[in-house]
Amino acid sequence: MRIKVDEDLPKVILTTLVSYGHDAVSALTQGMGGWKDSALWQVVQAEERFLITADKGFADVRFHPPGTHSGILLLRPEQSGIKPLVELLQRVLAAYDLESLARSVAVATPQGVRIRQAR
Repeated sequence: MRIKVDEDLPKVILTTLVSYGHDAVSALTQGMGGWKDSALWQVVQAEERFLITADKGFADVRFHPPGTHSGILLLRPEQSGIKPLVELLQRVLAAYDLESLARSVAVATPQGVRIRQAR
């Protein structure tokens, strides 16, 4: 799956996704650090990539309705730090084929994953 990792996530998220066989790139390594969300979103759309982020704004279905993009996964661990983010991503990868989340807005928390799909 073609994935863009937002700048708010640590590099280990990118390496984890690549180790699972995904075509993942990082906004930071592409020189997009500090970009406004709207500009980053335009690039994500143009590249037709699934976005993985910790930025709650991207999970707002009023602005990013399911079915109108390649998909969004919002990681929302209860604790801050790299380890909770990585553990949460690993739980998602163990439970889901990311392709099944395509074109949806998914929010992953330690309690589970909420998936909003196009109607």
